[in-house]
Amino acid sequence: MISKLESQALRGIAILGIILHNYCHFLGQAVKENEYKFDAARPVQFWDKLVSLDSDLFIHIFSFLGHYGVPIFLFISGYGLVKKYERGYVKPMSFLWQHFVKLFNLMIVGYLLFIAVWFLRHDDGMTVYSWDRVLAQLTMTVNFVYFEPNSIIKPGPYWYFGLMLQIYALYVFVFHRWRSNALLYVTVIIAFAIQLALGLMDDARWLNFVRYNFIGGLLPFCAGVWLSRNEALCAKYDNSSEWIKVLLVSTVAVIGGSFLLEMWLWVPLFVVAGAAATVKLLPATCNNALVWVGGISAELFVMHPLMRELVLSHYRRIDVYFGIAIYLLAAISLAFVYKKLRS
Repeated sequence: MISKLESQALRGIAILGIILHNYCHFLGQAVKENEYKFDAARPVQFWDKLVSLDSDLFIHIFSFLGHYGVPIFLFISGYGLVKKYERGYVKPMSFLWQHFVKLFNLMIVGYLLFIAVWFLRHDDGMTVYSWDRVLAQLTMTVNFVYFEPNSIIKPGPYWYFGLMLQIYALYVFVFHRWRSNALLYVTVIIAFAIQLALGLMDDARWLNFVRYNFIGGLLPFCAGVWLSRNEALCAKYDNSSEWIKVLLVSTVAVIGGSFLLEMWLWVPLFVVAGAAATVKLLPATCNNALVWVGGISAELFVMHPLMRELVLSHYRRIDVYFGIAIYLLAAISLAFVYKKLRS
């Protein structure tokens, strides 16, 4: 269903959404996202900007929707783990250590550079980077050991490393051992029920904590695992006409589902479906560009917070779109260099 090149193109879509979101949502005019918490007023604001063709629509789209690049990455991870590891036995602790080292080696250079820049630009370095916070980030437990990780993690996007370590642990200790579709369904239902209950109780702090950790990422990850194991069931739908239907339905579901808490929790699934349909339908030239970006997506994820820190302060209020262009060019260039140094 998804070739290696298509998977790479999906990574390209995901990382472009993430890095543009992480810049645009700091701009004052941007409609803010519902990522960890649900605010019913925000999709209304986004819809107003959308139907009025607001002059800053580009900024609003990536501010409000760009964070859904994370579910795309989680989906690809679930899909790829099954392809790579389910043909044989895996030693759980060896698997987990191998992936921890991989994440650590990717993260550490960007993390140290960001700390250095923070100390040069701010006076609160010793507070923001106290020993316990640094240790929690380096061990990738920061999402779990702090109740409000959003106020602790610097740079903010690095919360994803802690999430991925949890996902890897869940896969190797649970999903790899018990390869049952029923287990995937039950897991998704439980994760949905927990988030729905917290949302209905209007307990924003607990919902925020849960969505910073593995429960918030289970839906797209389990979807990737399920598809990788059940591709034969879906093969007859792998044609252009069906993918057009998927894209149309997903677009409506993503926009419409953003208005209600119950539907908002399912939106990541439609984002993944829409992204897959886009990759299937795009001409080869566009996909080739996405494949190239996807090839440096890991390095781009690590390095873009550093470029945001340096660029955003200068172009937050003036020459906004020029600032976005500079940010993209600088982040992609630095990621390309980092990729070369790592290879």
